[in-house]
Amino acid sequence: MTLTIAGLQHHGEPGDVDANLAVVAAAAGEAAERGAGILVTPEMFVTGYNIGDRLAPLATPDLVDRIARIAQDSGIAILAGLPETLENGDITNSVVMIDRDGAELLRYRKTHLFGALDRRLFVPGAALPGIVEIDGVRLSVLICYDVEFPETVRRAALGGADAVIVPTAQMEPYAHVAERLIPVRAWENQIHVVYVNRVGGEGDLTYVGRSSIVAPDGEVLASLGATDVGLLIATIDPQATRRARQENPYLADRRPELY
Repeated sequence: MTLTIAGLQHHGEPGDVDANLAVVAAAAGEAAERGAGILVTPEMFVTGYNIGDRLAPLATPDLVDRIARIAQDSGIAILAGLPETLENGDITNSVVMIDRDGAELLRYRKTHLFGALDRRLFVPGAALPGIVEIDGVRLSVLICYDVEFPETVRRAALGGADAVIVPTAQMEPYAHVAERLIPVRAWENQIHVVYVNRVGGEGDLTYVGRSSIVAPDGEVLASLGATDVGLLIATIDPQATRRARQENPYLADRRPELY
């Protein structure tokens, strides 16, 4: 079994949930027509990311239901970035994965908060995510800054994931993360990395684009440029994961007792 993944690189409309969900619906339809089994949005795409005090009123429970309806209507799984309000009123930077039938497969809250922007708006999640399967392909997720810590991707690889999906809102001056670090994460863990970023600007941020899907041997399977808007699509093959781990024995040759 394989899984074709579509990543949506887009600027979104800061603070306009209806407009952003319309973009997701259109992208889901296109991705399904092109054979994808899952669509991935950037970090916090449903509401906007760097929108300050406008965020809290938009962080409503119905956002997940609206994503689920799009998934059902389009016949494609969706991993969407959105805010989540906790019982105590705190807000997390979250992603939710919905299958093609509208059922929730996974919800993850960003554990590594980046700088004053994240810490002003969000509280950190308390746990890294587990692994779920779509069409026999084992997936885990991270959000943006999470992937910059090598332990997070290594944990997913040791858990048997074929791919780590990373919705992100990576901004200037950190284009080197998208360009250089992501292929390294894939290579050092023999895992596919799906890195889906924003473009354009939001407040004082300029996003760097450069979304990519990288194979376990470090080969870039699909990518978009710094300002491109659209879908990047590639197929995740668990056999490629297994071959990479035979050819590059980093995981097998680890000596964790020394670390």
